[in-house]
Formats: sequence, C-alpha cells, structure tokens
Amino acid sequence: MKLLHKIVHTSAPQATVLVRLLVGCVFLSEGIQKFLFPQALGVGRFVKIGIPAPQFFAPFVGVVEIVGGLLLIVGLLTRLAAIALTINISVAILTTKLPMLAKAGFWATAREARVDFCMLLGSIFLLIVGAGSLSVDRRLDSNTE
Repeated sequence: MKLLHKIVHTSAPQATVLVRLLVGCVFLSEGIQKFLFPQALGVGRFVKIGIPAPQFFAPFVGVVEIVGGLLLIVGLLTRLAAIALTINISVAILTTKLPMLAKAGFWATAREARVDFCMLLGSIFLLIVGAGSLSVDRRLDSNTE
C-alpha cells in the first residue's frame, strides 16, 4: 500500500485536470492516428525516420499513446502514465526534431516542435504533481490513508 500511496498521492489543485485533459487528449489522438493512417503516421513514418523494427514499434508506440492518454484523462496511475509518455515524446523529439534542427534551422524546428515540447513539459508536470484532486488517483489515495 505504501508504494501505491507514493504513486497516486497528489496535493495538486483541481485545475490540474486541464493539463491532464490537454496532454491526454493529444496523446490519445496521436496514438489512434498511428492506426488510422499507418503510412503517414504509423509504420510508414517510422520507416521514413529510420526507427528500427517499425512494424513492431509503430503499433507499440500507438498503444502506449492510447493507453497513456486515457489514463491521464481519467487520472488513473497518472505518474506511471506520465513516465511512459515522457519517454515516448523524448524519443520523438530526438528522432524527428533534432535532425530537423540541423537541416531547417532553429525557427522552422521551433514551429514544428511546439506541440512536442508542450507534451514533454505537460508530462513532466504531471509526473511531479500527480493527477490533482479531480481524479481516480485521488480516490485511490484516500483509500490508502
């Protein structure tokens, strides 16, 4: 119970739900689109950017984004979901935005990376503060006290 308490405990304000919804909905949408548009956003994109084993990693990343996004939206195991999504978006930035920086320069990359950096910072924020009081985590936490 002590580990669960550390994972779900939150003293963040109710407004944290807005960050959860923002980050969760974007990841959920991106994950679904990897399956709806596999050539442009799934396996085909992973092949184009040189991700190894794209037939495995594209669906894997899609599932991580869908499950992680849903967990954030409801506020369940928010910190664990935020860890997975922070890793996910960090890899996305390293494999797509850093090469772009060398080719297109700072301003073009900054424009293309704006959503990625918002998702990274939003995920890190949720990792630090937890789900907030309007969440399943808060209800779980009150049961472990």
